[in-house]
Parts: sequence; C-alpha cells; structure tokens
Amino acid sequence: MNNDEPVLVIQGGRIIDPDRGIDRIGDVIISEGRILQVADGVIRAHSPEFMSRAQSLDATGLVVCPGFVDLHCHLREPGYDHKETIRSGTEAAARGGFTTVCCMGNTDPPLDTPATVRWVHDRAAGEAMVRVLPIGCVTRGRRGLELTDMAGLAGSGVVAFSDDGDPVPDSQLMRDAMLQCRSLGLPLVDHCEDRALSRDGVMNEGRLATELGLKGIPPAAEEVMVDRDLRLAKLTGARVHIAHVSTRGSVELIRLAREEGVPVTAEVTPHHLTLTENSVRSNGRSKMPDTYAKVNPPLRTEADIEALLVALSDGTIDAIATDHAPHAAADKECSFEVAAFGISGFETAFGCLMSLVRRGEISLGVLISRLTRDPARVIGRDGELGTLSTGAPASITILDPERDWIVDSRSFASRGRNTPYEGHRLKGKVMATIAEGRIVYRDEAVPYHEPRR
Repeated sequence: MNNDEPVLVIQGGRIIDPDRGIDRIGDVIISEGRILQVADGVIRAHSPEFMSRAQSLDATGLVVCPGFVDLHCHLREPGYDHKETIRSGTEAAARGGFTTVCCMGNTDPPLDTPATVRWVHDRAAGEAMVRVLPIGCVTRGRRGLELTDMAGLAGSGVVAFSDDGDPVPDSQLMRDAMLQCRSLGLPLVDHCEDRALSRDGVMNEGRLATELGLKGIPPAAEEVMVDRDLRLAKLTGARVHIAHVSTRGSVELIRLAREEGVPVTAEVTPHHLTLTENSVRSNGRSKMPDTYAKVNPPLRTEADIEALLVALSDGTIDAIATDHAPHAAADKECSFEVAAFGISGFETAFGCLMSLVRRGEISLGVLISRLTRDPARVIGRDGELGTLSTGAPASITILDPERDWIVDSRSFASRGRNTPYEGHRLKGKVMATIAEGRIVYRDEAVPYHEPRR
C-alpha cells in the first residue's frame, strides 16, 4: 500500500457479502480504490499514524454489501438527452446503490458500431458517477434484418448483445446471432416479444384491460419467444439471458430449460415483483389510467408475481435488473394508448424490494445476492464486481433496511420522473454508495469524518 494514499474505513456495519459467505459485524478498509481488508476490529488493528490518514464512514446499525450491479438500464445518450444523460442517469444509479450499470443500445444512433460504443466509453469516462458497461446491438439499426459486426463490438468493450426494446423476429437470424455470441464468449440479452401477439397492446390482457377499454398484451406474447429462444440456445450452446421476465409461463419454461442444461440466465425487475396490473387504475392524480404504470412487458397478476418470487428465491431467476427507462414529462402526460412504455427505476429499487423481505417472501441475503454477485456472474465479471474480496474494486453499498421515506420524484437525480411509486411510503433506503473507492452518494444521516491532519 502507498503510504501517501488516503484510505477510507467503513466502521461497524453488518457486512453481507454473498460472494464470500459473510454475514457479520465488522469494518471494511479501502486503499487505492480497492478492498484492502474486511475483518472484525480493523480500526483497532492499525496504528494511530495509519488512522490519521483515513476518511471514515460510521455504518453502525447499517448493512454494508457489495455495490449493486444492474444488468439492464437505459441511459438515453446519445440522442435522447432530454430524457436522461449518462451523468444524470449514473447519479440516479448511485443514489439507488448501483455501482455498475449495463446500458442498452436503443439510443440514436444505436450502439451498433464500435465507434458509437467508444463514444459511450469516452462520455462515461468524463461524466459517469459509476461504472458504465455498454451492451451492443444484435442487428444493424436494431431493425432485425442483418447482424452487426459483433466481433468489432466485442473488441470495443461491450459486455453483451441485445436489441432490447425490440425482439429479433427472424429465427434464423437469431440462431446466427447466438452462434456469434458463443464464439465471442458473450451473452445475448433477449427481449422476448412476439409482435404479432402484442401489436397495439398497452397493458396485461385480461378482465381489467377490458374494463378500462384498453388493448391487452397476452402472456403468450412473451412466452412464445422465450420458448423459441430457449430452443435455439439449446441448439447453439449460446449463453442466453432472458430480460424482464414477467409471467409464470416464462418461469416454467426457463426452469425446464435449466434442468435440461441449457445455458440460460434470467432477470426480473423490481416493478414486476411488487406491482400488479391494478396499478394501471386511476392513481388519484387523474381519472384516467396511470401512464406511469405503463411498461413493456406489462405489469401482470398476483399469480405471476408469486411464480417470479419462487423463481428468484430458488435461483431459476438469477438477477434483479431495474430496466430503468426515464422519459420526459410529455411522453407520459398524454393518453394511455400513446404514452411511452417505461419506469424510472434506479432510485426506488431497493426501497420497494425491501417490502418483499419484510413480508418474508425473500430473505435479505437472497435480495443482496441477486443485486450483486449473481448479475456479475451473468456478464462474467464475478470476482471483480459484486464482491468484497481483498483486492477487488472497492464498490460498496451501505443500506438502512429500516429507514422510512416517501417517494417524491421532484427530488430524483434522474431526469425521468416517471414512477408509479410516487407518494408511496417505502421502508428501506440506500444510505451511501462507494464506487471504486470514491464516495459518490452519502445520505446526510451517515456520519463522515475527514482524515486528521
């Protein structure tokens, strides 16, 4: 360790690190942006001279865990900076406890060339509060007609491929894409939607959609494509990651495929775990259906949530990903039929997910694992991300599972105020976020001490 390098000590927190099987009270010491030590009594083990150079955060009564890893978000740059920027999006991510985010390529221009991916890397190097890992497009222009230069994109540093926001409708093209992914050793993140079944749909198909006079999207619109692509994954041996799983039928297909040895992983969003189609009903701000609850795939039913939670607990679903999709006010303050799909999800993720822990539907340890170690494994970054291992980048989230707060989108760092949780009282809050040794977010309630000079 460089004796001139300042250190950061996180004192007295409950350390939960699923990667190392740790759940105990202790201290974490950081130097040169990396984990130096995780142990009991670190403070007492070092000399006064050492501690005189230390910054410290008092985590007494709080949970200290690896920084959250989000496999699926939309930072909107380039092209849609009226909705979000890399700066505002990563500031929102930091407030939500995320120290690494994987950004989708449905930008303008899309991330379908190495040059555009390099632009994102360069922009993130100058603007981002947390680590940004781009996901490259599967097809040119995301039009589903011809593959991108996937090898070139891999060389530019993408961590996966996806046409998220659109499916790849042609089965042969998807097979070719999977073969490319297998040869490159990268996963294909799969937006599963049969547009012939979902066309013009705006919410879950069922009695409520009929009551509201809205065109529904049946579960089969997702499940048909999940089934097709699991069969193609079995055929090609490619690693396929099913994005934003929303139905119990999809869960059953993924579980069966895993039992057969298909190399498939999957994610679920906080909103698909905590909200049902009933959130589309009038929210009190208007007599019209709530556009802030319009998302693709749509919010489903209690039965779907039950299946998703079982799958999350038993590992059939590997990760929780926000699908953070910020929009300008004009995109949502319109009729439900024409409103944009999407929820601004970084800043409410942990708070709404803690409701599942309090109801005993998942454990705190499983929740943290699905936000840290397990998503890191999906993109092959385990051992580097989602861990408090000695020598790993010091990306850490500090949580208060008992902190009450009320969602007020006016205080969001994100430019997207489109949240169906507006006005909800949540219990569970991110209190501080450290990204590669830098404190990028700290609630004023967390005591902080500068080095003594």
